[in-house]
Amino acid sequence: MMLKREMYLRQIRPFYDSDIIKVITGVRRAGKSVILESIRDELAERKISADQMIYINLEDLEYSYILNAKDLNNEIKGRIKGNAKYYIFLDEIQHIQNFEKALASFMATLNVSLFVTGSCSTLLSGELATLLTGRTVEFEILPFSFREMKEFFTANGRGWADDHEMFLNYLKWGGFPLRFDYNSEAAVKQYISNLCRGIVSKDITAKFRSEDRQKFTDISLYILANAGKEFSSDNLVNAYKTEKKVISQRTVYNYLDRMKKAYLIHGVGRYNITGKKALGNREKFYAVDTALRTINTNTINYEDTFFLENVIYNELIMRGFTVFAGKTYKGEVDFVAIKDDRKCFIQVAYLLDSEKTIKREFGAYSRITDASPKYVMSLDRFDLSHDGIVHLNIIDFLLGRRELFLT
Repeated sequence: MMLKREMYLRQIRPFYDSDIIKVITGVRRAGKSVILESIRDELAERKISADQMIYINLEDLEYSYILNAKDLNNEIKGRIKGNAKYYIFLDEIQHIQNFEKALASFMATLNVSLFVTGSCSTLLSGELATLLTGRTVEFEILPFSFREMKEFFTANGRGWADDHEMFLNYLKWGGFPLRFDYNSEAAVKQYISNLCRGIVSKDITAKFRSEDRQKFTDISLYILANAGKEFSSDNLVNAYKTEKKVISQRTVYNYLDRMKKAYLIHGVGRYNITGKKALGNREKFYAVDTALRTINTNTINYEDTFFLENVIYNELIMRGFTVFAGKTYKGEVDFVAIKDDRKCFIQVAYLLDSEKTIKREFGAYSRITDASPKYVMSLDRFDLSHDGIVHLNIIDFLLGRRELFLT
């Protein structure tokens, strides 16, 4: 059974009938096409005729004759009859040369509502931005959240012993929807590995020389395996030197940029808590899904807080937060989460199983005078909140049983 992803549909619904182009982006196989299908279903429930909805998957060989803006223009205009409003869905639009010109033409000459998807963040750059300034709105779709995973299993009559067991599976193998079609870990690992290679080859290295493809693959695997850790381009350059290989910092940052544009990773900037401002050019990187980290580390240590941080980070951006890594005078806090000009601080731990650990995690706030809410998140099932710092169980937070309060 298909999961109706209410978190995203709730954001898109206000634009169903507007002449704003709805640009639905995100990593491959995150479920963008399913979002389009859900929108079409909802329009049908509103008695919009099937004849008024045009869906084209531009990765389908059936439409291989559509190569450029002119071809797309001819196809769409050839299907429109009369003056009724049409709803046009163009899946993976980046395959069409100069597609933005066709979209601009549709907006100028037709009574349509446009929905487009793509697996590259440059959809909203270049000519598209120039031709359609103020006429687009973007929604990034991520793989299933943990809450969506539970909803999917419940809807399909597949259960788990408890939420904790399910979460450990999610922590390791993430939320790419199609991975739930496989029952064995070996099959899931094979699917995720093939998916990762496909993303790299289709969206990043298709036009690389063979030696550059291998170099990019090596660098991308390293970055995914170390997602959440302090990133240093110097370390990468020096590691290559020890193997008598050469790579420049410029190349490393070029590869990072390509990974971000393909939605494999998100860059997380630093936030100076004392100065209350973002710090430029200093980033951590988190994988769009923890499975991409798992397949590149070959194992998972559940006490590795970087996996937990990755899940929390993805959850926060799904909920519409802007997220930074917090920097203090003599240390740091895992996340500064900001929404609607309000913020909170979040520290992530595996288990608060010793006095030393409790002091370390809660003590991260000792030098912060900002009165914004402060949280420590862990997998503990008991509440250790004290001194105004709130302790949250990670699973309760992910399932919406506990919410964040912002000031």
